[in-house]
Amino acid sequence: MSDIRNNRRPKNNRRVNGMQRKNTMEAVNSASSVVRTSGTDASNTGEVTLVKNEDYQVLIEDMGNDGEGIGHVQGMTVFVKDAVVGDLAEVKIVKVKKNIAYGRLMKLITPSPYRVEPVCDKAKRCGGCTMQQVSYEQQLEYKWNKVKNCLQRIGKMENVEAIMEKPAYGMNNPFHYRNKAQFPVGRDKNGNVVIGFYAGRSHDIIDTESCAIGAPVNDKIVAIVRSFIEDNHISTYDEETGRGLVRHILIRVGFTTKEIMVCLVTNGNKLPHSEILIDELVKIDGMTSICLNVNMENTNRILGDKCITLWGQSYITDYIGDIKYQISPLSFYQVNPVQTNVLYNKALEYADLSGDETVWDMYCGIGTISLFLAQKAKKVYGVEIVPQAIDDARHNAEINGITNAEFFVGKAEEVVPDIYKKGGDGSHADVVVVDPPRKGCDQVLLDTLVHMAPERIVYVSCDPATLARDVKILQEKGYEAKKVAVVDQFCHSGHVETVCLLSRKSQ
Repeated sequence: MSDIRNNRRPKNNRRVNGMQRKNTMEAVNSASSVVRTSGTDASNTGEVTLVKNEDYQVLIEDMGNDGEGIGHVQGMTVFVKDAVVGDLAEVKIVKVKKNIAYGRLMKLITPSPYRVEPVCDKAKRCGGCTMQQVSYEQQLEYKWNKVKNCLQRIGKMENVEAIMEKPAYGMNNPFHYRNKAQFPVGRDKNGNVVIGFYAGRSHDIIDTESCAIGAPVNDKIVAIVRSFIEDNHISTYDEETGRGLVRHILIRVGFTTKEIMVCLVTNGNKLPHSEILIDELVKIDGMTSICLNVNMENTNRILGDKCITLWGQSYITDYIGDIKYQISPLSFYQVNPVQTNVLYNKALEYADLSGDETVWDMYCGIGTISLFLAQKAKKVYGVEIVPQAIDDARHNAEINGITNAEFFVGKAEEVVPDIYKKGGDGSHADVVVVDPPRKGCDQVLLDTLVHMAPERIVYVSCDPATLARDVKILQEKGYEAKKVAVVDQFCHSGHVETVCLLSRKSQ
């Protein structure tokens, strides 16, 4: 595997020299008070007297789970969206709770040396990128520390830095990395078509003509669909009334194959004048699949269960390493193929397969990790709750000529304990890989893993807090965390992927 840790700084990011870092951290560490810039002074009673809609000077000392800035006013923690560690800012308090408050960044008094100009002019409003104003080098540092702090605080791990690979695995170019985009479609108060992304914590659509983290071809596709809707008077979906036809545009791109899928999510089974749209879309190099996804439910769910192919294939293909995958509109597939390759190779490295092992892959999805491991293992078993994902996993095994992978439909916490109790094939594992949703692993599953007693457990996590919780449980039951790698799968957001190796202690 080629090491693509972040060794080069993107051109848009200012380099932070050692003196700037020193001065900023000295300022943060020496900050003992915060100055109120309007209203009356706080009393000397020691009571917190933050006032809503008043402005305060705040030195940003840390960053929260979603990349927001954290400072303190009169001893109270204040969360400030769009603030960066080292900023000295004027902040308006917009919400006060018992022990915390939320503020709005009004003015930068002294910008942090880690602050950069966002590439996207919609970054402050769009809910997709919460950290574009932070230098990429500092984003990686923040994510590494986020994982470390969770393992120390929740996982109760001592000397965790000794087993953590540093730095975090970042991208040489942390822009235009997403192979999938979902654009909500609607109209503004004047009746104009709006296509873009939801604003943070809302369903207000930020009209967008270009996205800094999506595939470049997305911009052209969105422009074509926008013109098609306007020119042909196609209705757009209204969440309040449940009426209107076009709800979302889903675009998927195979980064290695250059194949493109365009899928319109519709509140009906037909798209009027679809031939006009098709004629324009097929002019784009790589166009492979044009389809409808029918969702007639008045819910927040984006995709329905029914897909109709309008032109071309019902899927596109892409590769992770040497493994080929067929991807339909409904398939779960990692959105950052470059970093997925890093992530899966790290999982494969930690699994340390010689070719004689039986491996279980919990929460296997369409078999992305399972098939990766099957190249090196004797036998791989995968389990996933979504039936269509298992259908995709079996099909992907077939098109790759992989015969040593077997897949089960169901909840991992139900399927695996049942197989273990029955004994026979699949009841033993030399290595277990878990890649659970954000909520982490079910306690029943963790107990079963301990009874199965694999030599190694490779835990792939999208939430360091639940990773730390589960690692603590496993370490209390005979396993020891040996290695941890942090992978930046979602650049310019607060999210992070982690791979942790746990080995069974000698009895």
